[in-house]
Amino acid sequence: MLSSLPFYPAWWSDNCYKVLDQLALPSVVREIECHSADDIFLVIQKMEIRGAPLIGVAASAAFAFALRDMGTVTPDRVAEFVLSFSKARPTAVNLYAVLNYMENAMSGDIAAGQSPSLLFAKAQDISVKLHRADRERNRKMGEYGADYFSTLFDKKISILTHCNTGSLATAGYGTALGVIRSLFERDMIEMVWVDETRPYLQGARLTAWELEQEGIPYTIITDSTAAWLMKLGRVDAVIVGADRMAKNGDFANKIGSYGLAVAAQWHKIPFMTALPVETIDISIDSGESIPIEQRDSSELLSCGGSLIAPSQAEGLHIGFDVVPANLLSAIITEKGVLYEQINAERVVDLYHRSPSTADGVHNK
Repeated sequence: MLSSLPFYPAWWSDNCYKVLDQLALPSVVREIECHSADDIFLVIQKMEIRGAPLIGVAASAAFAFALRDMGTVTPDRVAEFVLSFSKARPTAVNLYAVLNYMENAMSGDIAAGQSPSLLFAKAQDISVKLHRADRERNRKMGEYGADYFSTLFDKKISILTHCNTGSLATAGYGTALGVIRSLFERDMIEMVWVDETRPYLQGARLTAWELEQEGIPYTIITDSTAAWLMKLGRVDAVIVGADRMAKNGDFANKIGSYGLAVAAQWHKIPFMTALPVETIDISIDSGESIPIEQRDSSELLSCGGSLIAPSQAEGLHIGFDVVPANLLSAIITEKGVLYEQINAERVVDLYHRSPSTADGVHNK
């Protein structure tokens, strides 16, 4: 699967859904075979795959398996499955958005009482198309983002990113890291500062690994180094992904993003997010309504299987924080770039905007 870059982190192989084990990277490149919705639920919960867009497309595969294995398929049983599976990771809205899409797309066939095997085949076909569509929208996002950066800088830049937002977080290419890829293709990258991203080290293990594969210059830093690099004038811009955005532009992302946004504003550095419009949840008014996942403290108190704190220590492992819209310089999507006057009216307009009419960078 790694013969060409950017690579795919999840794919259908006949009737098996395969994923790269992201807990094993970078030392081991290992595939995990999923043969049921439960298998996919577990790899999501265990963080063997992660990233809002990837979790979303993986949910489409789980939906297909669920139809195959449900026995008697009814609208009520499908709705129960959607509700149950959406709890695998509560913060990322893509998970529920894709499940809801699959439920609506298959409703006619389900109501018609088609056989589980036929329902599986049709759902699998939709799932494959969703994987392809995610890669396509990520490339559009990368180009729009690079176009926007070209309006801000006429030199090579040093850009800081947090967590992992590349091929490993999507069906391929990436969101924020996809923008960095597009900038590198235009010879606009001097350096990528990679936050290590505690406690799972998605930056040090995954983002750095992706950048290494493609020869993009990078340097790993501790999360607490970022603000000081800004003070030293060594960061031109900060770009991160998002797991859920409220309609006013507030968004949740990996814990540590809020601190980066505050530091970037203080140092007058552009801070932006790249996300598919699917990640915008127009049903909620602000970031205060975004559910924030709190994970087991054992993940915080150990690293690589070794305890790094006293055995009786207590830990608080909050998985995400919320960046308020007034700290955002721009929202980069596959439908264009929103900058200045980021508010509910303009975010909702972006959400409903037709991709066919996207003009790249757009403002008032």
